[in-house]
Amino acid sequence: MNSFWHRVQRWTTNNFFSTPTSILSREACLTPIISYCRYRRRLAALRIACTPPIANPASARLQSSFPSLSTFRAQDSSRHLTKDFSSVYLPLDCRTKVPSAPLRKHLPVDALSHLTHPLKQSLTGFHLVLHAPYPPGIDIPPAKLMKKTYQALRTRTRNMLLQDQATDAPTPPYYEYPPSLPPQPFMGLGKFVAGRIH
Repeated sequence: MNSFWHRVQRWTTNNFFSTPTSILSREACLTPIISYCRYRRRLAALRIACTPPIANPASARLQSSFPSLSTFRAQDSSRHLTKDFSSVYLPLDCRTKVPSAPLRKHLPVDALSHLTHPLKQSLTGFHLVLHAPYPPGIDIPPAKLMKKTYQALRTRTRNMLLQDQATDAPTPPYYEYPPSLPPQPFMGLGKFVAGRIH
């Protein structure tokens, strides 16, 4: 898959085959697959995290330690739907990182919520704002506040994508251009869109 992705990047930029793949990724503005998959998983986790649990069954199955608009949560027997195997599954605390070598299996929804661990401080801060009493005369609807929260977290996740690209595909010292997601001015928009489709 990476080889095919590199061929798409070369086709988009018309660069030589001797161009390093890390430089090719930045010239084509097409992030590496490993960074992009991590970005898409974080977006999926944010959609569940920023949805009220009373409106989304997946959000209702988050662990009770996860900050949310509501304290409503499904029961443990409904959370993993494996009542007879409750001793096998280990509920993960949202305030701690996922153990590197867990002794017992953890729930997929718990692992999904841990993708927002780098954004934990922001989520906790907004959680406190949502449950704090508002001053007299000031009315902030939670829906509008949660929309702004979601947009801010999406922007931060997008910035983390650029940081991951710089970490996953470091460039040689002579290449000083930072990673970018919009197409470069010299790049044909048609080829850029076709590269995204590929």
